[in-house]
Amino acid sequence: MEQQHPDDLPELLYISDPLCGWCYGMSPVIQRVQQEFAGRVEVSVLCGGMVTGEQVGPIREDWPYIAGALEQVERVTGVQFGAAFRALGQEGSHVQDSEPPCRAIHAFRQLRQEQAAQFAHAVQRAYFHDGADLNDLTTYEPLAAAHGLDPAEFRQQLTRPEIIRGTQLEFAAVSKIGVQGFPTTILRVGSQGYVLARGFQPYESFRTDLEAALQQADGN
Repeated sequence: MEQQHPDDLPELLYISDPLCGWCYGMSPVIQRVQQEFAGRVEVSVLCGGMVTGEQVGPIREDWPYIAGALEQVERVTGVQFGAAFRALGQEGSHVQDSEPPCRAIHAFRQLRQEQAAQFAHAVQRAYFHDGADLNDLTTYEPLAAAHGLDPAEFRQQLTRPEIIRGTQLEFAAVSKIGVQGFPTTILRVGSQGYVLARGFQPYESFRTDLEAALQQADGN
């Protein structure tokens, strides 16, 4: 069987945000899909900018809600939130802002599209497990290095005007798609789009729905 050129493959759009706990739980599912469906589906990670503009502010404002959701996310998805992240939330002064981590993911994708899902999860793990400051651009240096990039060069990328502008355009593109919440996963085949999941979905049921959508697309 002749393998399709990547440009011809159906595209799985994983629309998420680094500050979204349910996305932290969904990212391992998307990574597994990328492995299991290699050669059949191209995975693209898009950042939505969940906390931007007037929503940017100290985590203490949202901590009662976030703290209440952690246990449910852990139980349903199997990911773990670290003591360092819980301490960050309880202390309360950390400023939540989706733009810097989204910018890092956007910049990484320009360099290593095929590893973007892994890098996005590494960013989320740094925050939700290790309590890292995602507003500090040095946070991304070891994450870039772990994916084979020069850390200092990558940090310089993050301040380039075209990367900052590109991140804003990415937010606008997600808004135009009409995403209601994060994570949302869409299969794009040619001009057709199939919403596969709104919110978290376990791998087995996600795989079943993806197979069905691919078959439906083949039949059209």
